[in-house]
Amino acid sequence: MQIKNILIFGLGFLFILTSLSCENELEFLPGDRITSASFPKDESDIVLLLNGCYAQLRETSIYNQGLFGFGVLDGATPNAYNWGNTTIAKAGNGQLSSSDGEMLTFRWTRSYSIIFRTNYLIGVIDNVELDQTLKSTILGEVHFLRGLAYATLAVSYGGVPILNGVLTSEDASKAPRATLEETWSQAISDYDIAIKNLGVDAAEPGRATKGAALGMKMRAFLYQGKYTEVLNITDQIDELGKYGLFASYEGLFRLENENNNEVLFDVQYISGENSQGTYHDQFCGTGTGSFTRGTRYVPTDNLVETYEMVDGSEPNLLNTYEGRDPRLGFTIVVPGSTILEHQFPSYLFPGGAFNHPGNRLKHLSARKYRIESLDKLPPAGQSNLNYIVLRYADVILAKAEALIETNGNLGEAINLINRIRTERDDVKITPLPMDLSREEAREKLRHERRVEFALEGLYWFDINRWGIGRDIYPVEVRDHNGDLIETKFPGGYLEHYKLLPIPESELSLNEALNQNPGW
Repeated sequence: MQIKNILIFGLGFLFILTSLSCENELEFLPGDRITSASFPKDESDIVLLLNGCYAQLRETSIYNQGLFGFGVLDGATPNAYNWGNTTIAKAGNGQLSSSDGEMLTFRWTRSYSIIFRTNYLIGVIDNVELDQTLKSTILGEVHFLRGLAYATLAVSYGGVPILNGVLTSEDASKAPRATLEETWSQAISDYDIAIKNLGVDAAEPGRATKGAALGMKMRAFLYQGKYTEVLNITDQIDELGKYGLFASYEGLFRLENENNNEVLFDVQYISGENSQGTYHDQFCGTGTGSFTRGTRYVPTDNLVETYEMVDGSEPNLLNTYEGRDPRLGFTIVVPGSTILEHQFPSYLFPGGAFNHPGNRLKHLSARKYRIESLDKLPPAGQSNLNYIVLRYADVILAKAEALIETNGNLGEAINLINRIRTERDDVKITPLPMDLSREEAREKLRHERRVEFALEGLYWFDINRWGIGRDIYPVEVRDHNGDLIETKFPGGYLEHYKLLPIPESELSLNEALNQNPGW
């Protein structure tokens, strides 16, 4: 059964793991509960455990909640604006503190939930007789997921406790923080096992593959600035002969094109009432003007102004939106756009973007990942559009960046960037000239990443690894009348903002933990 169609009951799975983690006080086996002596007993039980590991990827603050993307909402950057007093909003405007909950706590605890579940499966898999090829594949998937969890923690909090094996709660509560380098090394080690064990193709859509593991290892090295390693891995990905740019940028984010040749790894969703869908459409998609629907997080004029003119000319200040890079219209709903014709006749401001009433920024909304082909909007939390974690465009731009930063072939780097600008059927932008200096090429590469991955949750990580926060903040967010709504990081971007604070709730549970500097 495809992972997209598997129904996972989280509470039931937690009950199983809780039961198995308890020591049996009696020597006989009770017949009314699952115990370590009776579970797992066969292949189907092992698959159940594996599916429970994958299910955590759908949880809020890992890959769910729309623009929140890879854990930090694009609203924590100049790309988008969050309204309200949520933790996510505070992360975007410089008001976050270690005592905040929600995203700050969930990102930590749910990453460790993946680690706990994968550790358990690794520990019990030898108890069940399995076909050796299947066993190898399952171990590859499990190590891929654990590596992903450690990488998520590393890029978010820095060095964290490395908890491998089945530990008691007492052991976990005394575990000290590893260094950042040690945490990244753990993630890389897990990815290496996955690369060794996984095939080029998966038996079912949504499962990890060799390409997915190589791609996430590439990203781990990219985020560490280890560019020589990045070049080595991008070559390995290309040698698989499997991936390329999808012909349509707009089509990348539509239901009918899921699992296309650009996708190295994505999180699978289905509609339904059992936490199988995503809140992306609820939080970031089309609004209805109600207090319960859509556009809590919206793009900013700062992002709109980033899109170049197709012909390379200077933007027309009297006509803000026309003639720009087509990715603008595929990413952002701007005044004049036609959206959901069967529901709203058009989107012509001041008719409105139908944003949430509490959101003062009302003239723009997100289009990427927005479902437009249905007779009605999906219910809250039931959008079935997959979230793409890693796609081939990232491989191309990672290789271009690595060539630039290692003093490699500059012409090759520029050609790679131009592939993104010219190779798709619906994105044709004036190619970059070949006589750029290395510094100019670096600037163009960074611009291209921001535009290509806008509203996909990657820009926060790019800002921090490039160390450009001090150069771009403070950033003003203004409404359609030009009135100031908010200033992001009004006091400037400080060094410690590059990492999230360790949640105070976790510090109180583990005296061996210490807070990140500055928090």
